[in-house]
Parts: sequence; structure tokens; C-alpha cells
Amino acid sequence: MSADSTIRLPTNLILEGDLSVFGTLPSYPRTSLIQDDFAVHQLPLERFRVWDAVATALPGTSATDDLGLITGTFGTAPPYIGTGDVKNTTITRYARIGYCLPPEYVAGQSVRVNLHAGIITTLPSGAATVDVEVYKLAQDGTTGVGSDLCTTAATTIKSLTFSDKPFDITSTSLAPGDWLDIRIAVNIVDSATATAVIGAILTAEIHLDIKG
Repeated sequence: MSADSTIRLPTNLILEGDLSVFGTLPSYPRTSLIQDDFAVHQLPLERFRVWDAVATALPGTSATDDLGLITGTFGTAPPYIGTGDVKNTTITRYARIGYCLPPEYVAGQSVRVNLHAGIITTLPSGAATVDVEVYKLAQDGTTGVGSDLCTTAATTIKSLTFSDKPFDITSTSLAPGDWLDIRIAVNIVDSATATAVIGAILTAEIHLDIKG
């Protein structure tokens, strides 16, 4: 058989041994891959910053309008982003993070921010919510492009059982390499509680439709 001959197999082939290829394997573009929907990418809590002073990491104790990064106890209680004890008061506190859409993100496809959140110790007498704002950063030095891309309204976290809080993002104009400016806000209203009321976020994620 000559070196340039082609063998065509009209049926399935089962190979029980090893396969060695001495020629050139074909390459395939990313667009030919199967799409994975809502693949999970972590937003590490330690990467969140003070929302109006991004050179500053979140404080260990929340104050004024800033959420805090609480260490927890190694081996017992995990770190979390929290409000601190806000009983008998009304607060809104923030944290901010930047995120670059990775090469495997499929342009224009789904983007979702997911926060695993709830209340520690005691429920407030009033509302407890978490909210997300997302802006696409411009490449010309301006702050953002257009309006808030998050289409999900503030969501209750008034529960001692932590749960996922998904926030959908308008993604029609998004593409790999775009920078997203993300701000989370926790609002708590309490007027009648004697014990600690602490709003907390245990994990933060961004879910993307990807190929590769």
C-alpha cells in the first residue's frame, strides 16, 4: 500500500489497544466545540475591594458603607463577606470586583452572577436583600459603557439557611476580553432585635456559556 493511500471504514471501529499517530492530527477551532452552559468560575472573596477606593482591600470589620471580609475560624467556619452586626439599624453596604471574560466565553451568550448568601445568628425585623450591579468597562479610559447590565432585582436573603441568589446579566454586547465592573450591595433593615444580625455572602461566582 502506498504512503498516500486512504483507508475508508464504512462502519464503527473499536480499538482495544493503544493508538499511535505518525502523521499530522487535524486542528479544530473553538467554535466547533460543544458549548457548556453556565460553567462556574469563582470570584474569590479576597479579590473584592472597597467599592469607592479600589486600591484598598475589604476591611476585616465592615463599617459605614463598606462590607467586610471576615476571616472565620480555620477548619471550623469559612471566610465570608459580611455586614458585621447591624441590629437595630438600617444599612446598605457594598463591595466591588473586576472580572475579565475569558477566551472560552462564547460572545453574546449567558452570563450570570451567583451569590450564596443569608443571615448569620438572628433574622432582622425588616428586610434583608442582596443586589448586584454590572457595567462593561470602556477601553478608552471612561468608567463604563451604557447602563447597569444586571436584569435581576434585589433578592431577599432573610433566612438563616444560606442559598444561591442568581443575577442574570444582559450579554448581547459581551465578548471574550471584556472587563466587567461588578458591585454587590447588602441592605438590612432592623429595629427590634436584641441579638446579632449579620448579612453574609459565603461564595461568589460568575456562570458563563463557554467552549473549551
